[in-house]
Amino acid sequence: MSALLHDVRATLMPGFAGTTLPTWVADRLGDGLASVCLYGENAPDAATLRGLAGAVRAVRADAIVAIDEEGGDVTRIHYATGAPYPGAAVLGRADDVGWTRDVGARVGRDVRAAGATLTFGPVADVNVDPRNPVIGVRSFGADAALAARHVAAWVAGVQSTGVAASAKHFPGHGDTAVDSHLGLPIVHASEGVLRSRELAPFRAAIEAGVATIMTSHIVLPAFDDVPATLSSRILQGLLRDELGFAGVIVSDALDMAGASGETGIPEAAVRALAAGCDLLCLGTATGAEGMAAIEEAVLAAVDDGRLARSRLAEAAARVRALAAAAPPPTLDEVAGVDDDELDRIAATFSLSEHASAWLQRFRGADRTTTVVRIERAANIAAGAVPWDPFDAAVVVEPGVVPELEPGPVVVVGKDLERGDATRATIDGLRARHDVLAIDLGWSTGEVADVATFGASAAVGAAVRRWIERA
Repeated sequence: MSALLHDVRATLMPGFAGTTLPTWVADRLGDGLASVCLYGENAPDAATLRGLAGAVRAVRADAIVAIDEEGGDVTRIHYATGAPYPGAAVLGRADDVGWTRDVGARVGRDVRAAGATLTFGPVADVNVDPRNPVIGVRSFGADAALAARHVAAWVAGVQSTGVAASAKHFPGHGDTAVDSHLGLPIVHASEGVLRSRELAPFRAAIEAGVATIMTSHIVLPAFDDVPATLSSRILQGLLRDELGFAGVIVSDALDMAGASGETGIPEAAVRALAAGCDLLCLGTATGAEGMAAIEEAVLAAVDDGRLARSRLAEAAARVRALAAAAPPPTLDEVAGVDDDELDRIAATFSLSEHASAWLQRFRGADRTTTVVRIERAANIAAGAVPWDPFDAAVVVEPGVVPELEPGPVVVVGKDLERGDATRATIDGLRARHDVLAIDLGWSTGEVADVATFGASAAVGAAVRRWIERA
């Protein structure tokens, strides 16, 4: 196999479906491929994930095994149960960088015990648009300085365990109401605002020694007219030359519409490498034929001069260096959340006066409380992670007002302010019942009586404990 093809494969990071390592991935791991990304569908439980990561590294001992483990709503190790940690927005609301660093270290030990070597976290986006459909509670907050100090703390915590972190999504995915999985967001903020706000957490991550930075598939006209993943002005000019980042630049998944919706993945791969990406996240649906098509497109781009051979070699060298630094897995037992931490989480909740009054009326009362969950399509980044802390008896779509027996009602949902239909369900229930509305997403307090700013298993446990003890 040629050295050129080995360099191409070193820059590619495929995912795959199922819980066993496909032959086409194993063959390439033995012949140039240096990394694999594992997803929720690969991990019905932690033991399966550990076994799959072990299968990858049995073929190539220094392979990078990457996962999206943010320690909150987005979790791969705990995909079947929810993460046993407070998520980023909860930590930001507490604003205790020591707690954030500790949680980062616990996540790092969890990742390493699972056999992975790179986690795609923390989210360094400043969530300035409360309508943001894909960032939200994954962000430490809407204040740039706060987000910056917690990004740095989380990076330090994770990397203290030997696991590589990845600050994402450069240069900032917080000021948009469009999901780049489904479309191409455009952030119209001025260059001055972007430099002072969006870039602050990434500067902090770089100062903290973050190993990798993940790009975003968003257009920022103040910097360039193409998505950041495909922009040499942003990746080389801004991230490398101006901010001084020397680590691995990882693309967000190229199967997302914001990257390849108009060109297809092979062409997006060529453009991303030419722009300055070193490692290309390809998503789960690549398959053997798709992988071959990407390899062929990159080889052809080198041959016709669209992609400099030196650029490809540089990217491959960075990836191999990251692989060489990957620690072996451990079998550390990672401590979960205890009652004291549950109380700390609950202390970050936003409560209305109605919430306190509702609890006073019904705590200890001999009345049955009905729990209603307003269902909505799962956040694509999070996937189908369970989040309802009560396992609601009644599940409805937004806009539906169910017929219930008389008595108090608890409504749970995520991002309850998003959409008139959701508000119609809550308003309809309030007209008939004494309702406590709990939002486990990002909230400005317009609809919810209780806002938790997260839906991890730890946050859910804190909700239950708070209701019982408040």
